[in-house]
Amino acid sequence: MSEEKRSSEFLRYASIVGPGIITALAGVGASGITTCSVVGARFGLSMVWLLVVSAICLGLFQEMSARMGVVTGKGLAGLIRERFGLRPTFFAMVVLLAANLGTTVAEFAGIAASLEIFGINKYFTVPVVALTMWALVVEGSFQRVEKAFMLICLTQVSYFFSAFLSHPDWGMVATSLVKPTVRMESPFLYSGVALVGTTLAPWMQFFVQSNVVDKNIKPLDLKYERADVFSGVFLANVVALSIIICTTFTLHRAGIGVDNVQQAALALKPLAGSYSSILFGIGLFGASVLSANVVPLSTSYSVCEAFGWESGIGKGFSQARLFFGIYSFQLLVSVCIVLLPKVSLVGIILLTQVLNGILLPIILIYMLLIASDERIMGNKKNNVVENTIAYMASMGILLLNVMLFVEGLRAL
Repeated sequence: MSEEKRSSEFLRYASIVGPGIITALAGVGASGITTCSVVGARFGLSMVWLLVVSAICLGLFQEMSARMGVVTGKGLAGLIRERFGLRPTFFAMVVLLAANLGTTVAEFAGIAASLEIFGINKYFTVPVVALTMWALVVEGSFQRVEKAFMLICLTQVSYFFSAFLSHPDWGMVATSLVKPTVRMESPFLYSGVALVGTTLAPWMQFFVQSNVVDKNIKPLDLKYERADVFSGVFLANVVALSIIICTTFTLHRAGIGVDNVQQAALALKPLAGSYSSILFGIGLFGASVLSANVVPLSTSYSVCEAFGWESGIGKGFSQARLFFGIYSFQLLVSVCIVLLPKVSLVGIILLTQVLNGILLPIILIYMLLIASDERIMGNKKNNVVENTIAYMASMGILLLNVMLFVEGLRAL
């Protein structure tokens, strides 16, 4: 390939990139960072091989969602309504709204926790951050919002530096990635299921497809959108790996177990230096802000598409009142819950996991049936190999969610 051709290909990719990377990195929100921190501190590198499994599953379904959006020009909720009818769509939207609201609350809790690491009170920061986010999304154009999201994604680079500051044994890391380790112990199994589960949530499938449609990506650019999706999957799993590496070679090595990411960041300071602790806090803040924006937007896209209402970032409040109204409602409720004194988020997060566990297998089956339908997808439908792998992955994810649900009930 000539230099001019390579330059042209890169510029085209640069114009398409966004939906895949933003969705995947938003998936590594406060709950994902917490899970990775706890896994690294308690179990070291014994679970990093599961990130390879997560990457395969995430890449498979995110590519399918993006491809459906590019080919049909419609969001996933709209396709589900057309293919399966209003009742299944209504059920899916009710569960999605409840699950996404719980996730958004968790992300605002992550924002509060990240800034409290630096001694900043949540009663000031959470409303200011929420109002700033709301103004950006409601008043900004699609291009401006996407650029802001991509800039926020850069904050997660801080975890790469945290990993290096922990002075890891890279040979041990490489071996752990390809050498599965399983312990038939309840805490180990529960944490492993949670690690896989945090990387693939129902809202991610809805958001990436709706965002592709909103960006107006055409079938001729499908290969570039696939590259965008796979770039996001790679980066998200590198972030997760970096967090586990950092906590393994500091907290786990010192025999310090943690229950949340704020404890992890504070415990890093005497072990890996203040810079590592600061970088950890910056990464948590950026990831939480990104997810706290993207998750409620996913809900707004989905509900509006399901019932034929106007939707889209950049259309303005007067053109898409319900779209921005649903988004604003989720921000307001989440902020109010997080600011309640002595509120316990454990029940909310557990309920969110249960709802996601119920909804995810249903959504994946819907996706597979739609992506295999030649009347909808034409020559871009799933082939036999893709379907076989996807159905096997769906059954595996269903089993993992059942295990997570059972373990969650035991914790009550």
